[in-house]
Amino acid sequence: MSAKKSITEKFPYIVIEGPIGSGKTTLARKLSERFPVNLLLEKAEANPFLARFYQDPERYALPTQLFFLYQRGNQIRDLNQHDIFGDATIADFFLEKDPIFARLTLNDEEFSLYRQIYQSMHVHVTKPDLVIYLQTPVEALIDRVEQRNISYEQEISREYLTRLSEAYSEFFHVYDTSPLLIVNNEKIDITTSEEALDLLVERIMQVQSRREFFNPNWD
Repeated sequence: MSAKKSITEKFPYIVIEGPIGSGKTTLARKLSERFPVNLLLEKAEANPFLARFYQDPERYALPTQLFFLYQRGNQIRDLNQHDIFGDATIADFFLEKDPIFARLTLNDEEFSLYRQIYQSMHVHVTKPDLVIYLQTPVEALIDRVEQRNISYEQEISREYLTRLSEAYSEFFHVYDTSPLLIVNNEKIDITTSEEALDLLVERIMQVQSRREFFNPNWD
């Protein structure tokens, strides 16, 4: 049995998560190049409010968040269609993380409205077979956001990335819906090293319990 067949059989639906700059999209792409899967990516560039949100968060937080909510909901519906045909999937987001951003950016009244819409959507969410959380220090997030040089992302403040990183940590501290592999992304950048990616793939195949950690020693 080949490694490619093994990973898709063991975890037909893998979600990769982490804050902005953690490398989740790059990792999803790299894994999809190795394994025969349906690649499901968040389409941040399609959100017409996102650039304006980073310039004026108070004014544009709600439309930005609602656009993402509907976009992600529609993508999950598409995923359910793929699931009917038994397609393996690797995604760089899942709907459960949407409230992380909403709670961080919306005021109480806006968040109350958001929650009503979120709960009324009734999207059947396929439960991931494995969630990979890229736990990345804030300094590394800042460096990677600067390196990829997306114009509107240069407006992101250190304070926002710090709060976002803390919110992700709190979310995954209690997350238990699916098996979770927490990857320490401090000393190793899996998105740029093929050798590191090999180690991660090997570690994924070793996952047996509901919550595990990958702390690679990298000199």
